[in-house]
Amino acid sequence: MRKSPDTTPAKAAKPEDDQLFLLLRQLEKAPEASQRTIAEAVGVSLGRLNAQLRAATDAGLITVTDRQGPDRRQRFAYALTDQGHAMMQGLIQPFLSRKFAEYAALHAELTGSVGDLMPLKYRSTLMQSNLAPIPELYVSYDSAQKLKVEAAELTSHDLTPRQICDLELLMNGGFNPLKGFLGEEDYNSVVENMRLADGTLWPMPITLDVSEEFAASIEDGQDIALRDQEGVILGTMTVTDKWVPNKSREAEKVFGADDDAHPAVNYLHNVAGKVYLGGPVTGIQQPVHYDFRGRRDTPNELRAYFRKLGWRKVVAFQTRNPLHRAHQELTFRAAKEAQANLLIHPVVGMTKPGDVDHFTRVRCYEAVLDKYPQSTTTMSLLNLAMRMAGPREAVWHGLIRANHGCTHFIVGRDHAGPGKNSAGEDFYGPYDAQELYRAHQSEIGCEMVDFKHMVYVQERAQYEPADEIADKDDVTILNISGTELRRRLQEGLEIPEWFSFPEVVKELRKTKPPRSQQGFTVFFTGFSGSGKSTIANALMVKLMEMGGRPVTLLDGDIVRKNLSSELGFSKEHRDLNIRRIGYVASEITKNGGIAICAPIAPYATTRRAVREDVEQFGAFVEVHVATSLEECERRDRKGLYKLAREGKIKEFTGISDPYDVPQNPELSVETENVEVDNCAHQVILKLESMGLIAAQ
Repeated sequence: MRKSPDTTPAKAAKPEDDQLFLLLRQLEKAPEASQRTIAEAVGVSLGRLNAQLRAATDAGLITVTDRQGPDRRQRFAYALTDQGHAMMQGLIQPFLSRKFAEYAALHAELTGSVGDLMPLKYRSTLMQSNLAPIPELYVSYDSAQKLKVEAAELTSHDLTPRQICDLELLMNGGFNPLKGFLGEEDYNSVVENMRLADGTLWPMPITLDVSEEFAASIEDGQDIALRDQEGVILGTMTVTDKWVPNKSREAEKVFGADDDAHPAVNYLHNVAGKVYLGGPVTGIQQPVHYDFRGRRDTPNELRAYFRKLGWRKVVAFQTRNPLHRAHQELTFRAAKEAQANLLIHPVVGMTKPGDVDHFTRVRCYEAVLDKYPQSTTTMSLLNLAMRMAGPREAVWHGLIRANHGCTHFIVGRDHAGPGKNSAGEDFYGPYDAQELYRAHQSEIGCEMVDFKHMVYVQERAQYEPADEIADKDDVTILNISGTELRRRLQEGLEIPEWFSFPEVVKELRKTKPPRSQQGFTVFFTGFSGSGKSTIANALMVKLMEMGGRPVTLLDGDIVRKNLSSELGFSKEHRDLNIRRIGYVASEITKNGGIAICAPIAPYATTRRAVREDVEQFGAFVEVHVATSLEECERRDRKGLYKLAREGKIKEFTGISDPYDVPQNPELSVETENVEVDNCAHQVILKLESMGLIAAQ
């Protein structure tokens, strides 16, 4: 029989402590409110409030500064000191204890039965935090309708896909306690110390990066409308800060190295705007998602679900990959170890370039969800833009899962690692993420469950943690790496049932047919006159002769005439021209065709961006036509080099503008004293070796 909860107020909860807690909380929420407003909120007279303010000031809990109000009368502004913040945190538990006890007593008086809500003394801190609603930044429906009309007159910023992900989690509380995009002081503190300026743990800069032109049009204190890529207003932001960040410092501190091989560092330097804006956000409406709508939950929707089912402990599993049998065994063990229910919480926002698209992944998750007990497992999708920041990312993921009502979080080996750096070494150590998480676990509020590397033991026909197999020398241990899985998918080879579920393999094969049936892009790059177009034409004819897939040639001059006729030859316009070529090539690749591109493409960062666009859908084969500048100048059938030497053509590649020689192209071909047919045949052989075309 369950013991009835104690309905008497906890001894630690004194009325004067409750009054102090209410005062500190009100001053934190509204530091510039009038004394009359504060007194009404706290529920005391003005005289009593003044006495409390003096006592709190004398105790070093708050500081008071003068300010002039809008009516030019003297006003005061209040700020909690570090001691004040600590005092408020310490008073939360006894305050809630008394409130829960009051509720239980009232429930018993009115109904004659004991209430189901247990007083605080019978509940752990983790149990409380995953039940109560958390703050959101949305206004009410009626206010949102009015604000939409007002926001239509504001200067608008069109959000990037990453910024839309960030804004959604700001507005729905996933990034609690953030109230908007970070200001400069908070940004600097997060970069240097993994903490907001007030000392709150927060490891990831959440910033609104914009162009210099847009930043120049914005003044401090100005409201701007935040729109999605369809022009829909999602929220507004009051700009309180505008600054040019030290991005190299951000890369070093947040990602561990200023190395463009890291996808987030590449984004930071080559994609993100040069100026950051910061300020509080007011939410008007959620971004619209037309896919898997029944699987998308806000933090408060998940908390309500957990409350309804009585889930006091919930372990979250973060993934950006399809689920295989090892993952199932891992999650079973994690839930059993934590004695918790399981939330499969995959990321469906932005992940690492080259990852399986989220549509395929979610279909894979749904295909195997019935392998889990329905009464103890659920799945929800997280629209997060990952940064692949390893240790910091693990802490960030833990805070986000705590906001979603989870009490435990599985932290993997090399959690959110981006792979190899420019020197061919891992960016982070295999257990760096677990160590950093463990050091901050109490502040995160979400207990870590160590990831176990699971392998298949053939003799026992089961998965076991690799480091717990005592007889590993006497048994057959099987495992398939991610690279090996991709190879088997690309080549249509068998994927054994001990490794994955037939339902998952079926979904993966839909998206990833054998490589010889996939679309791909061949991207030639080299100096003007190097022979790119000639080889590309020869390659096109050879591929068309083979048949099987449509072939499209995107030659630099042809694209200039038909797709980019309005562009000049500045660096910005040349980049835009290459990005257009890349976009068209990615669409051709996505739809199973072959795109052959033959621009100069002098800049490595732009070529990398095109590669990332294409590799979402198929292979990208970079071919460096390595003809020397001297040979190109000797050929010069168009007379362009002569005009460039005379200064009549500005910013000409190789003469007055640089060419970034590809460091790791799939193929490099020499054209001097080599027949065009031979060069094209080298490309054909390379495509055969990569499995992109069937051997003839």
